[in-house]
Amino acid sequence: MRVCVVGCGAVGSLFAAHLGTREGVEVFAYDLNRDHVAEINRSGLRLVGKADIVGRVRATDDPAAIPPCDFGIVATKSYVTEAAIKATAGCFSSGASVCSVQNGVGNEEILAAYVGRVIRGTTFPAGHVVAPGVVEMDTSGDTWIGPFEGRPAPMEEVRRLADEVDRAGMTTIALEDARGAQWTKLIFNAATNPLGALTGLSHGRMCEVEELRRLASALVEEGVAVCAALGINLDSDPDELIDHAARVAYDHQASMLQDIAARRRTEIDAINGGVVAFGTKVGVPTPLNEAIVALMRGVERSFSLGDGDGR
Repeated sequence: MRVCVVGCGAVGSLFAAHLGTREGVEVFAYDLNRDHVAEINRSGLRLVGKADIVGRVRATDDPAAIPPCDFGIVATKSYVTEAAIKATAGCFSSGASVCSVQNGVGNEEILAAYVGRVIRGTTFPAGHVVAPGVVEMDTSGDTWIGPFEGRPAPMEEVRRLADEVDRAGMTTIALEDARGAQWTKLIFNAATNPLGALTGLSHGRMCEVEELRRLASALVEEGVAVCAALGINLDSDPDELIDHAARVAYDHQASMLQDIAARRRTEIDAINGGVVAFGTKVGVPTPLNEAIVALMRGVERSFSLGDGDGR
């Protein structure tokens, strides 16, 4: 089996490194960070923290250097999904199945415009890049994948990918319908990520502030209402998941907080913006999520103003 991981940041590295320990699996990684790419090729892709492994991965910033692959795993930030899949689509032109494990919603629709077989996925393991070629796995958890209804991969291919990732050490479950799992994480992220990013608090510390915890529950309620209108059955209660995460990942800084700390663009449009977009589609009001989107865009705007760009 030959797999290409598109986007070898924190989450992509978790998949690439684990798969890179499997005999019979060739792993390629496409990433634009040349220092990261060079170190992966020099010393392997190392995970520390919740995992301590070194995966055999061939990394490149040139998509033309990647041979035809059987599977793709897209793990880029949501706002570069189209650029990333447009660059790498040739690697998947021979009937490969391409799986998104990204945050938010809307990524599968973009992939479907460039590849013939798409897998909807969501994953809870998280981490952060420590240094070129080294990623710390902060939290473990499950991954769920299933055919994307717009351009579905065959279920046998979904099971084949799930089996390899699972055997590599990341618990992965193949589902006929993965929308419930995806929306459970989406609602969880929409209720917690921006609150951590806006306050600078880790997940556990955010939950200790009574007003913030109530706001998180109110954001959950909006997302659940949108799901009900879409006819999607959640696979667990996102509000209970918030408290569970506070216990098992108290000090974890969500990816959105990491982005804000680094003065980077966030994935707010695909997360809270995704809840708003689907809410609008089905006629469910989402005023709190709309407010969160406005606040986060204001924070992102402050980066350019702080650099002297007052336009």
